[in-house]
Amino acid sequence: MTLLQQIITIGAVVVGTLITRFLPFLIFPAGKETPRYVKYLGKVLPAAVFGLLVIYCLRNVSVFSGSHAIPELISIAVVVVLHLWKRQMLLSIAGGTVCYMLLVQLVF
Repeated sequence: MTLLQQIITIGAVVVGTLITRFLPFLIFPAGKETPRYVKYLGKVLPAAVFGLLVIYCLRNVSVFSGSHAIPELISIAVVVVLHLWKRQMLLSIAGGTVCYMLLVQLVF
């Protein structure tokens, strides 16, 4: 990449970042009511993303070969217990990921 191309690339990234940071505040100012569909998306998208993550992570798991899906099942249990205990989605995801990686690297 030439110097000009690097500058253009960095500028595009900066502009894109600024737009994504400031656009919501311009579209939904503090004194204006947030539209119902945005509130609806705020309620349903976290669960949808979590479901998509589960499907993505388990798409290639085979019960009939390898470790017979034991690390995956243990990690799912850890995610469920953490989520029921703390109700923190990021903690649940991180805890399940760490559990799975430890099981795969150290046990199975």
